[in-house]
Amino acid sequence: MTRASRRSGRPGRPGGPGGPGGSSTPGAPDPSSASSACSASAASTPSAASTPCGTSTPSGASSTSAPGAPDAAEPPERARTRSRWHAAAALLVLVGAAFLAHDHWPVIEAGADRLAVADRGWLLVGATAAVSTWVSSALAQQGAVAQPLPGGRLVAVQFAASAANHVLPAGIGAGAVNLRFLTRCGLPVARSATALAVKTVAGAVVRGVLIAVLALACPGVLRVPHVPAVAVAIVLAVGAAIAALLSGPLRRATRAVLADVRAVHRQPARAAALWGGSLAFALLHASVVVAVTQSLELPLSPALVALAYLAASGAAALLPTPGGIGSLDAALALALTLAGSPAATAASAVLGYRLLTVWLPLLPGLFVLGLLVRRKTL
Repeated sequence: MTRASRRSGRPGRPGGPGGPGGSSTPGAPDPSSASSACSASAASTPSAASTPCGTSTPSGASSTSAPGAPDAAEPPERARTRSRWHAAAALLVLVGAAFLAHDHWPVIEAGADRLAVADRGWLLVGATAAVSTWVSSALAQQGAVAQPLPGGRLVAVQFAASAANHVLPAGIGAGAVNLRFLTRCGLPVARSATALAVKTVAGAVVRGVLIAVLALACPGVLRVPHVPAVAVAIVLAVGAAIAALLSGPLRRATRAVLADVRAVHRQPARAAALWGGSLAFALLHASVVVAVTQSLELPLSPALVALAYLAASGAAALLPTPGGIGSLDAALALALTLAGSPAATAASAVLGYRLLTVWLPLLPGLFVLGLLVRRKTL
């Protein structure tokens, strides 16, 4: 074999297999085409994978999807089944809201009649404060989570969560909606539940501090009712028994929440968002009641009204009803009456507060909830 023929038989050279004008063996892999395919595949592979909330996962991180996140290779049958379940859940919430509104329709009608002669300017202030509560709730939720969340969708989720919370017992509706949203954003279920617990603890602490401050500003208003010693002993015994039965899970949950609280306070921006949002949420809800009482010319100072609302909402939390409806209404009407308001005016103030925070936003909130479910945000 001559030197020229040996040179022409080398791969990649002109005249050889794979080179221009060369003949390749049928069925043999082409090195140049394989190399170009690999380079094209590498070029087309993104460095970060997008999550449903618009955040990104580093290329070195695990590609395991979050619980509840849609699978890219999900079969069409499974996708249709998931869509049917989403539609059924949204319909169930809508039906529950319709029954709830039907049962309370006399209350809604009476409240509307009483508020028809109220000061429209103060009612507008109350409506603005009610809308702002969703923004403050979104701020507090962002503070409890390390990764950035999409702001617009986070506020929409709080709006939808408030509607769901008026159908299910206290906190369950809002907790379920927020938990679903956080898992859709890529957080594990345990981490999402801990973030919700951190937000709840911050809200309870803020509410307690506000009650203490306002009680000092309005001395003699809050009086601790007399409770029989037998009732106190029974409550303590039941609490101790429950704590003993759930000592392991409670201890683990408490450690997880405390670890997240410490992590929050290592980042000043997160701590400011958590505590600032929680404080604004409580103050804005109290401001709705204050604005309604001002519109009805109720003869109580704003600080006294805010104290009555915070104390009533804390007492209503002991009796979990959907959105506190019934328990909060009775507690707030009683608190305003004990503070010096006429009973009829106190009832009108409670009805006005419910109209601004529950009944008027209910249908738009359910619409947003269904839209978020349909768009796979929830």
